[in-house]
Amino acid sequence: MSWVLLILAGLLEVVWAVGLKYTEGFTRVWPTAITVTAMLVSLALLGVAMKGLPVSTAYAVWMGIGVVGTAILGVFILNEPATFGRLFSISLILAGVVGLKLTTSA
Repeated sequence: MSWVLLILAGLLEVVWAVGLKYTEGFTRVWPTAITVTAMLVSLALLGVAMKGLPVSTAYAVWMGIGVVGTAILGVFILNEPATFGRLFSISLILAGVVGLKLTTSA
């Protein structure tokens, strides 16, 4: 169950990271409300997931999901460049997250 919560927390991190772009400096009400809610729920789920997972693994996986997801959405939604270097770097982060999952017994 800890892994499910951690994945949900990571996905919500993507929501709030991308949502920050749409808040326009926290001047737009609904994007700001969605972003802040996603932040709070993401952190709460991360905290609960850490009850059953090592802190280093939980935080790295949470952050990895957030980084990879935000980078991918940045390319597809925000028209950010999809250069070889960026894609290669994202794949390295993804490999690290998968490696942590495979080597954690919890």
